[in-house]
Amino acid sequence: MMTSSIRWMACASIILATILIYSIFSSTPPEITSLESQRQWAQSASDSTPSELHRPFSDFKSWQQQQISENSSDDDERCDRIRKGMEDIFVVMKTGATEARQKVPVQLHTTLECIPHYAIFSDYEETIGGVSTHNILQNISQATQSKEAEFGLYHRLQKVGPEDLTPADFGDHSNGPFGKVNNPGWKLDKWKFLPMIAGALEARPKAKWYIFIEADTYIVWPNLVTWLSRLNHTENHYLGSQMQIGDVLFAHGGAGIILSKKTMHLLNDYQSTHQEELEQMTSREWAGDCALARALRKVHVDLTWAWPMMMTSRPQEIDHFSEAYGRQPWCFPAVSYHHMSPRHIEEMWRFDRGWFKSGKNALLLHGDVYRESVHNKSLATRSNWDNLSPAAVTLNPSGEASADACAKACGKNNDCLQFSFNREKQSCKHASTTFGGVPSNGTDSGWITHRVQRLLDTFQSSCPEVQWVLH
Repeated sequence: MMTSSIRWMACASIILATILIYSIFSSTPPEITSLESQRQWAQSASDSTPSELHRPFSDFKSWQQQQISENSSDDDERCDRIRKGMEDIFVVMKTGATEARQKVPVQLHTTLECIPHYAIFSDYEETIGGVSTHNILQNISQATQSKEAEFGLYHRLQKVGPEDLTPADFGDHSNGPFGKVNNPGWKLDKWKFLPMIAGALEARPKAKWYIFIEADTYIVWPNLVTWLSRLNHTENHYLGSQMQIGDVLFAHGGAGIILSKKTMHLLNDYQSTHQEELEQMTSREWAGDCALARALRKVHVDLTWAWPMMMTSRPQEIDHFSEAYGRQPWCFPAVSYHHMSPRHIEEMWRFDRGWFKSGKNALLLHGDVYRESVHNKSLATRSNWDNLSPAAVTLNPSGEASADACAKACGKNNDCLQFSFNREKQSCKHASTTFGGVPSNGTDSGWITHRVQRLLDTFQSSCPEVQWVLH
């Protein structure tokens, strides 16, 4: 778990730049305060302001209150601490019928099990793991539903349910520069972003903060609570990992979107009198998170770049050591990750719980994640694995191209920390930083372990102060 029409009248160079930015873009100068004060646990107090919705939905309040009551009945000390800090936070998980049964269950027994107030918004009402999903697309006007092609899948869902959909309805999940263009569920997803504003306000009108995530998003809740305690919910806040389409900067939906109470009510008031205009705007976009940003422009709320606290990829795919946008991830608290499979969520949840369980650690920094979860001191080589080395290297043409030759070339370059060799393409790549990597058949990877350890030692004590994104 993410939309603006590319204006074909723009020149080709701008389009190509835009596509590149959307694929890899990920923030402004951070605020820094003392490490000791940052490591203290922060909690929020409640506030209340009534919300009036122009399109209420039936019976949602009753099941949501039952769900909240059931969630409050268990578990351990860490859940108690999270719940106390999240009384004023409402979490919305966005999903769809073509993925919900595969992705939502693991979230229910890991990341959502301690959350007192949340809802799951989808394109189809069903019960998963004892929790109801709400059809948020019923708030789209009938005129738009009848006119827009993306609603073909939606109408079939309401008639036959997910069991009778065809393989074509589930579509191709490959992700290109314009998203998953062959995936009907992904194309329908763009219509959920704006209706979720009214839906969240009706479900929890008195919250101070609204967190919108996807079914493959992972949130480190203690870090999130501490971060939000440093911000003012009575001010306009729109937080997320920055992306760009054309001239629009927007928060990447998969990394999570955070809106303050003031911003939620401001946008909802605008939507209540401009629904037709906003639906027409959404129809021209191809990503719903970008459509949301365009709507927020209408009420003069700009994005706060939250990278590297909010990430668009998994911990193993992040460069924890290099700087981008004037920031280096190492000393920032980790708040969110994206593209987390059920297995990744389970693994991160076990690590997350273990980190906070003792009560000695009030924050989890990106440096902690790399050192304790990603890095393996004994790791030297790994078959069928891509460690995401980016720089292509030309090997000696007189010698045989091999993983050994690629490793030797890396060893001769003092700046090289890791290498990968693709056996099919006979291609060698190096990196002057280091990643965990991902499975990849036909690729062999290796690390110059003593150099990686030296880099780690250099960063080990490099956080005398925790860095935050505050504006």
